Amino acid sequence: MRVVLDTNVIISALLFGGKPLEVLKLAEAGAFIMLTSPPLRRETERILAERFLWENRVITLACGPLWDAAVVIEPAFSLTDCPDPDDNRVLECAVAGIADCIVTGDKVLLRMHPFQGIAIMRVESLLLSAPGL
Repeated sequence: MRVVLDTNVIISALLFGGKPLEVLKLAEAGAFIMLTSPPLRRETERILAERFLWENRVITLACGPLWDAAVVIEPAFSLTDCPDPDDNRVLECAVAGIADCIVTGDKVLLRMHPFQGIAIMRVESLLLSAPGL
């Protein structure tokens, strides 16, 4: 299964744990193929630094294993289907990476389910529905 984790899922996992952290651990263990892109990585790291005042070394320690476990996708196109440019970066990564699903807490993205045949779901739905997870 090829999965794009929205930055809100990654940040929630790193800050609060719970089910989002379960998903990150599954990604790091190779239970599914996590897809990311340079814009999604930059957004995650920027939010951790600017909003939550994490130091660069802490960001590297927290995100490094996750980025190492992910397949980096570099979309060669831009989408504008969503009013939020950051959400469009998630969609681009999913389409270019031939994702099976996007996991997010973003209400706008969730309302777009499915997008070009890609399921858009919450963390709980992934944990309940994904075979082998």
